[in-house]
Amino acid sequence: MKEQTSQKVQFVTIDADMAGQRIDNFLRTQLKGVPKSMIYRILRKGEVRVNKGRVKPEYKLAAEDIVRIPPVRVSEGAPAPSPKLDKIAALESQILFEDERLIVINKPSGIAVHGGSGLSFGLIEGLRALRPQAKFMELVHRLDRETSGCILIAKKRSALRHMHEQLRTGKMDKRYQALVAGQWPSTRFKVKAPLRKNVLQSGERMVSVSDDGKPSETRYRILQEYNGASLVEASPITGRTHQIRVHCLHAGHPIGGDPKYGDAEFDNKMRQIGLSRLFLHAHSISLIHPGSEERIKFSAPLDATLTATLNALTVK
Repeated sequence: MKEQTSQKVQFVTIDADMAGQRIDNFLRTQLKGVPKSMIYRILRKGEVRVNKGRVKPEYKLAAEDIVRIPPVRVSEGAPAPSPKLDKIAALESQILFEDERLIVINKPSGIAVHGGSGLSFGLIEGLRALRPQAKFMELVHRLDRETSGCILIAKKRSALRHMHEQLRTGKMDKRYQALVAGQWPSTRFKVKAPLRKNVLQSGERMVSVSDDGKPSETRYRILQEYNGASLVEASPITGRTHQIRVHCLHAGHPIGGDPKYGDAEFDNKMRQIGLSRLFLHAHSISLIHPGSEERIKFSAPLDATLTATLNALTVK
């Protein structure tokens, strides 16, 4: 594995958007690919300076601070994905909205939100490759790899903080569409069931309803009834891992094409009419724009597979 040295000594003047974050977190974004242990080592040895003085890892940067970043030798990892790769180039056509603060994209099913676990790249790495001039680009929230639909990417740290605050205070409204087994009861408008995350020996994450889990709530409404299936809209009030999928299963109506929480008989029927993926789609998202402070809403159309599946079903 080759070693490379990151440029020469850098001096970075902190602007208002960078202010407020810890120096260790700032260095992690500036020195991509550098292990955390090395970042703490160069801080401890005083190689990183703020306004010519030593600082501790918990030091919070202020506007106009001048940060000295030393050259760092790191193992050369996998190169950034090329924007010419078909999957990455295709992301460009999925962007629903973009300005200087955020990107809203209709994430295709089958792409993880970030690389890792044997994946060379994910959505965020792909977008960084498409926008190499962007100084900052981070996921605001996540979607499961198999789930498609609306996802937000912040292009400024201040925008990320603004949108995280909306997630915390319930000001962001996310609506999903899911095709579930059987007839969803017309009187069931929500599922409240605590969820507990478990990691199997294989490293796979599974979530289950458990009394000692975290409080979780999903609201539901029926969009269309079919013979043997229902298209429902799910609105997560909390944001737990696999929440909608596990709550549908808990309600007795698992989502079609779900490899972890699905029903084999229903999935087999859905496969016969062409459903080759999880039928869970983040259909719309509504939020307060981090710049204008106006409420904005975006919708992502269903992909061809999901549309064809609905067309193949018989409406009740």
